[in-house]
Amino acid sequence: RGGSIMAKWCLAHHRESFLYERFAEICEIMRRYDVSFSLGDGLRPGSIADANDRAQFAELETLGELTKVAWDRGCQVMIEGPGHVPIHKIKVNVEKQLKECGEAPFYTLGPLVTDIAPAYDHITSAIGAAMIGWFGTAMLCYVTPKEHLGLPNRDDVKAGVIAYRIAAHAADLAKGHPGAVARDDALSKARFEFRWEDQFNLSLDPETARSYHDETLPKEAHKLAHFCSMCGPKFCSMEITQQVRDYAAALKAKEAGMAEMSDKFRKLDGQLYVERVEEA
Repeated sequence: RGGSIMAKWCLAHHRESFLYERFAEICEIMRRYDVSFSLGDGLRPGSIADANDRAQFAELETLGELTKVAWDRGCQVMIEGPGHVPIHKIKVNVEKQLKECGEAPFYTLGPLVTDIAPAYDHITSAIGAAMIGWFGTAMLCYVTPKEHLGLPNRDDVKAGVIAYRIAAHAADLAKGHPGAVARDDALSKARFEFRWEDQFNLSLDPETARSYHDETLPKEAHKLAHFCSMCGPKFCSMEITQQVRDYAAALKAKEAGMAEMSDKFRKLDGQLYVERVEEA
């Protein structure tokens, strides 16, 4: 949007962008009021076909130039990123941004990894967001299901935010963030032990998780059940695994008892019969 408006202005006036020409003066104003820059992303790829094209990367190089100007004048900067980028072209965006912009914080909308899913772009973009987060972007800008289609409502915003919280958490896991790992482990343990309320409360969206469970198992007693409606009481893998563990533990105890008796037998020199001690 901003890029197309500025391109139209440049053509209408036959001039370079006034924002570029007067950038040093703008920095003085930003510094006076302690405001940070968000630079770009006027030539971001608006479709998969445009990903990593010369225009996009030329702008990124210019943003690197402007970052140095801003830093020299005491202004903070973050760099806006793409856009629409297929999975195999994501990593180079981070590498080039870090190189060209002196490792200024990189923030990205997505990127969307495919253009074929209108109404589901919160998902197509969350896939790219998880990957670019893993590769080192500093901040993720969420996308709603209404992207490219219309103005989002509250439910659309919630769906987008949840999708991006998942993406950010997945990136943290990939980077080995201890807090992310601890939360995953806690929820996994709650799931295995059928602590339903803990599982709901540890999730990113407890309300939805609880409502999905209660659609088919609505009674409070079902919150103590060792199964859900997916596999039922007889075929739950976690319950069967617990039964196997219990059997193995009992078998181990039995073997320990046998070992104890064997040790006692060896201490008696391996004799099956011992002399009877007559009572006085």
